[in-house]
Amino acid sequence: MVFYGIFLGALSNDLRGMISYSIINQVGFMVAGVGIGSQMALLGAAAHAFCHILYKSLLFMSAGSVVYMTGIRKTTELGGIFRSMKLTTICAIIGAVSISAFPLTSGFISKSLYMEGAIDAGMAGVWYLIAAGSIGVVALTGCKYTWFVFFGKDSGRRPLDPPFSMKIGMLIVAFLCILPGFVPQSVYMMLPEQIDYNPNTASHIITQLQLLLFGCLAFFMFLGMMKRSNTIALDFDWLWRKLGLGFLILMEGIIATISKFFVFYGLKAFGRLKAEIFELQGPDGILARNWAIGNTMLIAVAMLGAFLVLYYAAF
Repeated sequence: MVFYGIFLGALSNDLRGMISYSIINQVGFMVAGVGIGSQMALLGAAAHAFCHILYKSLLFMSAGSVVYMTGIRKTTELGGIFRSMKLTTICAIIGAVSISAFPLTSGFISKSLYMEGAIDAGMAGVWYLIAAGSIGVVALTGCKYTWFVFFGKDSGRRPLDPPFSMKIGMLIVAFLCILPGFVPQSVYMMLPEQIDYNPNTASHIITQLQLLLFGCLAFFMFLGMMKRSNTIALDFDWLWRKLGLGFLILMEGIIATISKFFVFYGLKAFGRLKAEIFELQGPDGILARNWAIGNTMLIAVAMLGAFLVLYYAAF
């Protein structure tokens, strides 16, 4: 999940799609924490779920502000808008550094827990995979999103920041993304179990800064290869967008054929039944004729005799 979200997000040209793929990536970190299974890792997964909501909401708010003010979703048509959308750019950067687990942000205090949990459980290989995934997050969301949308090649567009209510919402969530970094216990106190842990140590900060610097270096070294292109990245949604649509069209044709078959032969059978009933009950039908009294009495006596035979046979 971690690397799948990074790979598809890197191919996406839709700014909100890019952030959506990073949800898969971040949930992958949580699943990894659960898979490690130690107390520290499980608490880290729970903390990361909470912190992820904060910075991912801020990223979606900033992306939504851009779409709201420009009407554009493709990163190929954006760039250089930091000149006029200053507050949105600042909030997007805060969300980007938080998801990248920059020290003194919400992402840092949660990611440190399950990375520490991997070490405590003796899973060095898992720790290296998480570290590699962290580098990918820095390159994808921390750099690609902010660079191509707000900086990068100038598109010439000069949209303004969104309305006041949207700006207030972004500022509140931006504050909540930073507060846990300075006061980790504000999040740790809400965990299922109490934990005495300080992520803001020199070793943790230095290690995370190395990962961040390496991720940024990788992004700018391969910036030419990550050049934006006006494309649509194919994902598994092709199965229900194209193959699924074709299946529905096929089933619609089959059901229409079956419906026509039953309607045609059903109407035909109904017509025959109607004709037979009319033959019996119609003005000239057998049951509508005037019978002689003698014949009527004969039928009544026969029916009564049959009833008596059945009655005495039963007892």
